[in-house]
Amino acid sequence: MTRRGLLAPALGLIAAACSPLSLLNSLGPRDSGARRVARDLAYGEDPRQRMDLYAPTAPGPYPVLVFFYGGGWDSGSRDLYGWAAQALSAQGFVVALPDYRLVPQVLFPAFIEDAAAATAKAADVCAVHGGDPDRLGVLGHSAGAHLAMMIALDRRYMAAVERPGLIKAAAGLAGPYDFLPLDAGAARNAFGRAPDPTLTQPVAFVRADAPPIWLGHGTADVVVHAEDTTILDARMKAVGGRSEAKLYPGLDHADLVATFSPLFRKKATVLADVAGFFHSVLG
Repeated sequence: MTRRGLLAPALGLIAAACSPLSLLNSLGPRDSGARRVARDLAYGEDPRQRMDLYAPTAPGPYPVLVFFYGGGWDSGSRDLYGWAAQALSAQGFVVALPDYRLVPQVLFPAFIEDAAAATAKAADVCAVHGGDPDRLGVLGHSAGAHLAMMIALDRRYMAAVERPGLIKAAAGLAGPYDFLPLDAGAARNAFGRAPDPTLTQPVAFVRADAPPIWLGHGTADVVVHAEDTTILDARMKAVGGRSEAKLYPGLDHADLVATFSPLFRKKATVLADVAGFFHSVLG
């Protein structure tokens, strides 16, 4: 069986794997030194086109991050991931946490268009909360990593919201970047009607002048295999782009973002590694 054949059925498990992460929103403790500073900021007319904003309690200016949660492109809510945004913010960032429209309400490319629109909105509103829009990065976990990489690598999305060049860095945690053919239910439902399926894949858009990217993956991930990360990293480097990849021994799919929580932070240095990457690129 090919690598894609092994991966495709597992993509259907993304939503199930991400669901337990929402429990961390109600389980303490949370990071101090950061808090939610804005809620329900609209970046479109649909009720799903809303975001929350988190910021350090000390005055800025700080780099800005837009964090996209996972859920197989058909589930998830920002109300369940405040703990992750707050953890990032406590590392010295203003963090936007958007919702985006989901399958079956929309299909590809609508949720990626939402990611681009949310990123543009974050740049517009961050300054009043101590953020510097000239130092902006995007990141995500699982399906959210797919969104982050698509708007960072495929120029069309940020150009469509009239903000080309806005994204200065991008990071992906346990992301699906190379998952053709579309055999799994979640992928088929989200992308199956795309006229050209290759345009749904982040690996199709590697380029030398892309923003620097950082990719993390657990070696025990059976939902999205770590090979997706190694392939994207290798292809970025092959075209002269800047890419870093780190594999975490024994970590599974949910672990990559669960280690943002103080409850599991000693399990791996994922949060410190992500924060260190963004600080090194964004300043």
